[in-house]
Amino acid sequence: MSAPRILCLGHAAHDVIYRVTAVPSRPSKVVAHDVYECGGGMAANAAVAISRLGGRPSYWGRVADDPLGARILAELAQEGVDVATARKIPGARSAPTAILIGEDGERLICSFPNPALDRDATWLPLARIAEFAAVLTDVRWPEGAALVLDAARAARRPAVLDADVGDPEQVLRLMACADIVAFSEPGLAVVGGPGTPGEQLARMAVTTPAIVGVTLGEAGFLWREGGRERRAPAPVVTSVDTLAAGDVWHGAFTLRLAEGSDLETAAVFANVAAALKCTRPGGRSGAPTRAEVEQYDAR
Repeated sequence: MSAPRILCLGHAAHDVIYRVTAVPSRPSKVVAHDVYECGGGMAANAAVAISRLGGRPSYWGRVADDPLGARILAELAQEGVDVATARKIPGARSAPTAILIGEDGERLICSFPNPALDRDATWLPLARIAEFAAVLTDVRWPEGAALVLDAARAARRPAVLDADVGDPEQVLRLMACADIVAFSEPGLAVVGGPGTPGEQLARMAVTTPAIVGVTLGEAGFLWREGGRERRAPAPVVTSVDTLAAGDVWHGAFTLRLAEGSDLETAAVFANVAAALKCTRPGGRSGAPTRAEVEQYDAR
């Protein structure tokens, strides 16, 4: 069976990562003991994960038409991601994302959502959606995400929404376009109201025909299907860097759906991929290969 083509639409960025003893909880000066750079962005990270796991990803999105924007796309291409459809926006300015990562693996992220990036999505080649086995979008470019999710459902392709923190009205609108909505825990809290993740998912399930779930880190993946709650456990690992783990999860999950797996099998595979990423520093540069995931899963 040939490797499936997966479309990833949304955010691409460049990360500057500072390793610190602990992420501060109040205003202070912090001295880093290491610093390094790598590509970032939710959809872009997922695309790299898909490539390393044996899929054929394409990235559709927007970057600034400047040297850093060119570097972002070049690094994606080096990872085997097709960036031919990405758009460079004249007059926009790239700004690297600053990230602090503590010794416990947790992080603080400061990014710049550039308002000069044109939000117009009418240029997207939606007639090509049927070429892909599945699509994955994040919430950073809702105009593009809505069009691609709608087109994927019309073409009977799995349409997955990575529902991280975003404008609540936009997130709810995108949920109506997706087949599967996989929240981050903070993203679910924004739209799901008070209570436990299970209670929040139950509220969301009555607002959309999509399957809704939430990634819970070491607690695995929780979702509702057929009117009941289900859970796929995560491996127990020693975490050194959680940066991009959620993006790796979404990429791995979408790839397995495109390969024909059921949701539980896809979630278990994605849990392993994300857990392995957490054992390695460097954001998406720690994304595992297919052989590494399958070797771990066979233990």
